[in-house]
Amino acid sequence: MSIVIRFQRLAGSDPAIALPAYASAGAAGADIRANLPADLRGSGLEIAPMARVIVPTGLACEIPQGFEMQIRARSGLALRHGIALPNAPATIDSDYRGEIGVILINLANTPYIVEHGARIAQIVIAPAPQARFELVATLGESARGAGGYGSTGVE
Repeated sequence: MSIVIRFQRLAGSDPAIALPAYASAGAAGADIRANLPADLRGSGLEIAPMARVIVPTGLACEIPQGFEMQIRARSGLALRHGIALPNAPATIDSDYRGEIGVILINLANTPYIVEHGARIAQIVIAPAPQARFELVATLGESARGAGGYGSTGVE
């Protein structure tokens, strides 16, 4: 299945930075890159230990109705540098037209520099149907019932 996500480069962004792209034929997520303001392109954007920043991508997008764009962490950044997404997965709704910003947090003990053009996260396009919500007096029975938090015995 293939759908089209339309991107717009925002004013002031670097047109040399690639659009999101899949790194392999079987990849579920497409890498999205930092597109830093001109004054940070040479030095990068520093994230202090335990600090959070919004990293700009220089892109806005148009997602078809009924879908969402999820922003997820890159495992290599998490393992090697302690860089994570505090709201993972983040959701970009189909009716949002502003800049895609990626919230990163540095869980390491040392500062991390986000370089201009670096792959900072991955995006996954997923179906996002809207549900109807109903209030009822009783719910249907199930084998599990109200058991939660370890009630299935699976560790």
